[in-house]
Amino acid sequence: MAFRTEPDYTHGSLPSTAVVLVNLGTPDAPDARSLRRYLKQFLSDPRVVEIPRAVWWFILNGIILPFRSSKSAEKYASIWTEQGSPLRVHTERQAAALGEQLAARGHRQLQVVHAMRYGSPALPDVLDSLKAQGCTRIVLLPAYPQYSGTTTASIFDSVFAHYRRVRNIPELRMIRDYHNHDGYIQALRQSVLDHWALHGKPGKLVMSFHGVPRRTLLLGDPYHCECHNTARLLAQSLGLAEHEYMVTFQSRFGKAEWLQPYTAPTLQELARQGVRRVDVMCPGFTSDCLETLEEIAMEGKAEFLHAGGEEFHFIPCLNESPAWIAGMVDIAEQHLGGWPTMSNAAAHEETAREAAIAAQRAAGMGAAR
Repeated sequence: MAFRTEPDYTHGSLPSTAVVLVNLGTPDAPDARSLRRYLKQFLSDPRVVEIPRAVWWFILNGIILPFRSSKSAEKYASIWTEQGSPLRVHTERQAAALGEQLAARGHRQLQVVHAMRYGSPALPDVLDSLKAQGCTRIVLLPAYPQYSGTTTASIFDSVFAHYRRVRNIPELRMIRDYHNHDGYIQALRQSVLDHWALHGKPGKLVMSFHGVPRRTLLLGDPYHCECHNTARLLAQSLGLAEHEYMVTFQSRFGKAEWLQPYTAPTLQELARQGVRRVDVMCPGFTSDCLETLEEIAMEGKAEFLHAGGEEFHFIPCLNESPAWIAGMVDIAEQHLGGWPTMSNAAAHEETAREAAIAAQRAAGMGAAR
């Protein structure tokens, strides 16, 4: 196996640290061609679809991509903004705000960037860019609060695969989950309270998480448990009784059984039971996207009202809310511990002097740079 060529190294370069916020990804445009390219990459990941490769290749390329790309493009078009994909816009803003707030806390020897597992900016490209800049320490912060082999583990796979052909690997720290982190729970709590302050409380608060096949739970994936743990902690922080909220799972795909109860049938059943108003939130998504804006805020609303419900409220995702940015800062700081990211002007000058001395010493030993 051939290793990739290392970028030129300059002796005396100041060491640097980065936090990489990694989200799922999004198509480049709401058209069939872009969706086909995006879905092919996404659905070809064996972490996402655990079906024998030969069988799945035929299903994906012969059935799903030819027929689903156009339908998915229509859905994306319904939520697309002038700035582009909502998921991309929110992820970019979150990374920028996280960097600003970390710097405000004194982490000035640090940069924050964002990457996508599928689509662009591609995670391997971002890692290459950081390496070219001389970055020697990286924290990977997935945008998924709850761990799943279908999401978080896929990010780790991509990182490991990328560095398998790299000779000089930076120090890595990977955040596995933060489903019960107080900063995350408090940010969710604040988003709910802000909504209720304007609109009052509902008859039922529905917490809809992205679904996964039920067999993953039986095979040891902790996602189901972490979703329920998040919901329980959030309900406790809001002072809700068990009958005032419920957990559901959305985005079922295929004929296999997925985690239940399913969101859409549950909304219909609540309406038939006489629940006049429901509020739905999606705690597993930190940025609004197709699954929240179209599947819940549009389709979910239509299903509830059509079944006899009177009032449907969608509580937006955390996005760039101040409470969530503060929570992200706390999460990042926990995993930056011990790394020299804090500095003042005097400390920075001293580090620069030491780097200059190191460069002179290397030059004296024959180094070109």
